[in-house]
Amino acid sequence: MRSALLLLLATLPLAAGCRSGAGASALPDPVVSGTLVSFPPNAPQLASLGVEPVRAATTADEEYFGRLTWNDDATVRVFTPFAGRVRRVLVDVGQTVERGTPLAEVESPDFGEAQAEARTAESDLQLAESNLARQRELYDHGAAALKDVEAAEAERARAAAQRARMKATLASCGASADSVTGLFVLRSPIAGTVVERTLTPGQEVRPDQMLANAPQLFSPLFVLSDPSRLWIQIDATEADLARLRPGAPIQLRCRAYPDHRFAGRIDVVSDAVDPSTHTVHARGTVENLQRLLKAEMFVDVELRGRSDAEPSVPSAAVFLKGERHYVFVEKRPGTFARREVTIEDEQDSQVRISAGVHAGERVVTDGCVLLEQLLD
Repeated sequence: MRSALLLLLATLPLAAGCRSGAGASALPDPVVSGTLVSFPPNAPQLASLGVEPVRAATTADEEYFGRLTWNDDATVRVFTPFAGRVRRVLVDVGQTVERGTPLAEVESPDFGEAQAEARTAESDLQLAESNLARQRELYDHGAAALKDVEAAEAERARAAAQRARMKATLASCGASADSVTGLFVLRSPIAGTVVERTLTPGQEVRPDQMLANAPQLFSPLFVLSDPSRLWIQIDATEADLARLRPGAPIQLRCRAYPDHRFAGRIDVVSDAVDPSTHTVHARGTVENLQRLLKAEMFVDVELRGRSDAEPSVPSAAVFLKGERHYVFVEKRPGTFARREVTIEDEQDSQVRISAGVHAGERVVTDGCVLLEQLLD
């Protein structure tokens, strides 16, 4: 009896040690609630999970070749509506003009004929009105038929329409029919600066004036524009389409001022690729308040890298489930939530996210498969 008791007392510590070791080797179970997975503190599964912060999307700087042109939103090319000989040129290149400012005087038989037709139309209308008044008076006294009155009314309407047409024709050219001089004054249609002039006194001009070496192009007599705002024409490749976006800031450099940077922005990106050069055309606007830049100047265009509000995550953090994309977001240490995201594009192993996560949050980059298996 005594020996059996001693044997029992000796085996108690050993049994207790075995039970303690079995409990220590058991793995704690994670808690799954909806799309949330929580691990107990110091859970060994946490060692297999990699977590990285969400960062703001950025792109590298790019350079393109560009050409400066006049801003067509503030540019007009002036032609003469009448053929004739230049009598006087009233403005020169670099001169600022207002709308309606006389630019040149042209002695034009065609203009004189238009003035004469307008005066004739005015006389015909006066005659038609007098005849109509006379016919109405005769009709009231029974001395004229109704058809005579109606014919006079029709003639008066025709004469009025002819006069209105001639006045509108002359008014569109900035002229009037007050006299028949044949001297047409070419006026500025907008306020701006004379940036080009291609006529001299004594020169013959006509509405279809063309360049001798480029008959497919019309040669304007004057070009009026605003040199303080120029357009920049850019040629890029298809790979640059993701960067060339309306509103993107750009900087220009030119050989004339190598240490100077001119600020601008992208306004329009073409919807088609040029079939001959297979390039994409983009157009921007650049401020030229000091008028250092010149139209038709070649420049280097720098498109600054973008850092916008749309965040980016490593591509390993995004996984596809059905037709939707998801990531696991760390809510707090050891707790992760599956969240649907909307992706934009992928570049340099980074996926740009337009909805679902915010910069500063932390997402799982290693171990997404483990978390998804626990949820399933």
